[in-house]
Amino acid sequence: MRRSRWMQLGILVAAMVLGVTACGGGDDNASESGTGAGQTDNFVIGVSNTLAGNGWREQMICSVKAQALASGKVSKVIAISKNGGPTEQIQDLQNLISQGADAIIVNPSDREKLNPVIQQATQKKIVVVAVDQAVSEPTAYVATNDQVAYGRQGAQWLADKLGGKGNVLYMRGIDGVPADSDRDKGFQEVMAKYPDIKTKEVFTGWDFTKGGDIAVQELGSGNYDGVWTSGIDYTVVNAFKTVGKQPVPVVGADNNEFIQQLLNGTPGAAVTNPAVIGGVGTALALDVLSGKTVERETLLTPEVWDATEDKSTLEANSFPDRDATFSSAVSVKPYTTYSNDQLFACKGPGE
Repeated sequence: MRRSRWMQLGILVAAMVLGVTACGGGDDNASESGTGAGQTDNFVIGVSNTLAGNGWREQMICSVKAQALASGKVSKVIAISKNGGPTEQIQDLQNLISQGADAIIVNPSDREKLNPVIQQATQKKIVVVAVDQAVSEPTAYVATNDQVAYGRQGAQWLADKLGGKGNVLYMRGIDGVPADSDRDKGFQEVMAKYPDIKTKEVFTGWDFTKGGDIAVQELGSGNYDGVWTSGIDYTVVNAFKTVGKQPVPVVGADNNEFIQQLLNGTPGAAVTNPAVIGGVGTALALDVLSGKTVERETLLTPEVWDATEDKSTLEANSFPDRDATFSSAVSVKPYTTYSNDQLFACKGPGE
């Protein structure tokens, strides 16, 4: 089991530390996935994303491009980004296979349903790395933020803040998607200990506008003591102003605008969920293609940044000149090696 640290190298010179744990998956799986040992450059990296227009996912793709460029080993990045489910993503993965990808970075729409097409890829010696969310196919590598811990840690913070009782608006992502299911597992583990906390569950589709609209409806018609969001955070905070109510504690992610709101006095906490996990997956794929031994699973353990107790950390990870949905964690060491400029430019090799 390996352990490393990741640091943000931001515009402000400050560091944040996130535990990185890699869980062993066995050398056999590492050797079965595509290995282009002996090759040193001109690799083609494919990317499959089924949530287009989402700022977090776009930054994920930018980190793939930036790491590919910084590595000097990649000739081209082919990114397929469009809205869809497992059926559409299977087609996208087949397209990437036919276009000659040496490695595919996939943010999976389902834990199980992509397994056959992943097997098709790995049988052709294509390295497949699932990022952000896990797949069960053993020939694929997995590089994810620990989503169970994400749900658990945010829920525990909120339960503590409420003193173990109250009404909570529970704002999930997309029903059935692996990251949402994992976060729900962690959330429910905590809530099982607090029978006096009553929750109302809604699904936001990880859409900031939709999440804000739902929050306006719920906050306008009901009374809540706290809100847990699966990353749809700053529009929820804005909803309090819309309905004319004082904000209650809100759990969100490390989105730029939410961090600004916490710094401006909104009660709440940000749970880290770095979008640059795409760059981590790219670095791992290139290691495999270069013949290195790589553990099957790499987990990034989230931190919780409290609005009052962790103000200096929030300030260190604030990017006022970036978009509202920009994920403030811009680097994961030792995996990513690109510069901030390369990440912000969002240009792969040859672009």
